[in-house]
Formats: sequence, C-alpha cells, structure tokens
Amino acid sequence: METEKKIAITFDDGPNPNTLLILEVLKKHNVKAAFFCIGKNIEKYPEIFEQVISENHIVANHSYGHSSLFDFFRKSQVIDELNKTDAIIAKVLGKKPLFFRPPYGVTTPSIRRALEVTKHKLIGWNVRSLDGIIKNEKIIFNRIIKRVKPGAIILMHDTTFESVSVLEQLLLFLEKNNYKVVAIDQLLNLKAYEN
Repeated sequence: METEKKIAITFDDGPNPNTLLILEVLKKHNVKAAFFCIGKNIEKYPEIFEQVISENHIVANHSYGHSSLFDFFRKSQVIDELNKTDAIIAKVLGKKPLFFRPPYGVTTPSIRRALEVTKHKLIGWNVRSLDGIIKNEKIIFNRIIKRVKPGAIILMHDTTFESVSVLEQLLLFLEKNNYKVVAIDQLLNLKAYEN
C-alpha cells in the first residue's frame, strides 16, 4: 500500500476581498489551508478574517504592517509587530497563534532573537508559486506542480485573482495524483495555537 502523500497549502498577505474567492475553492474541495495574516488587513476586513476562522482554517501571524523594511527592524520592533498582530488575532480567535512567517520570507538575527522572546515557530515553504509576481496562470500552475512532492508546503497569496484559478487547477491535480492536502499543523506535527 502506498504511503499517503501529504502536503500543506499556505496563503500570505490577507485577509482581503479576494480571500473570499479562495475560501470558496477550498470549501468546494473540502481542503483546509493556513492563512498568514497581516494585522492591519485583519483590522480592515474583520468579517473576512472571522470567516477564515469559522471555516476552520489555520490563522497565523505575518506581521502587522508587512513593511518592505521588515528585515531591517530591530528586535524590539519585530516583537512589537508580532505582539500587535497576536492581540488582533486573539481578540477574534480567543488564543495566540504560534506560527509566524516574516514578510518576504526573510529571516535575520533580529527576527531570530525576537522569536526567542515571542515563542513563535518560524514557518517557511519549499514550493513558492510566485503568484504575487507572475500574472500568467499557466506559468504559476506549472511552477507549482513541477516542484510539489510529499511533505511540501506551498506558498500562495490570497491577494491575486490568478491565485483563485491556479488553486482550483492545483487541487484537481493533487486529487488526481493521490496527494492529500492537510493543515500545516498536522503536516509539521506542531501546535498552531497556545492553549
């Protein structure tokens, strides 16, 4: 009997109105994903964030402002960004998220030292779709399927319309090829939230 081929799908930079389209596709295929959310976007779209939670997807910290200078922040600035976003998430969720993905995926000594204080687990990816940069759905889709393998963590964005179409195609491809999409906490065997 073949071992289950498990992967996880993650989305960065939401919530935003496009997130609703992503949620529809996930629901249609009965798939759970992880959403790395920006604090200021949660404040802007609280109802969409609540829907992500109500549909039992993982929500995680992706900083408060997603500054292009985030990798230059001092330890104290990183801690402030994480704590501010944690507080916004906990207000809705009722608990602190333990997963964090830095803006642009860049880690620095300051970020590492901040995470020692905040106790977040750094969550990266090993399949980058580039859907935030590339606008050609075929190229995005082929880029993902060329790299997907058991244990993969796929990085997508819930901010672009192209991602919605690519996600639909990707989920059909994964089903056809006997992949099982699981929540990232299950894939990594880590707790997503504080008790």
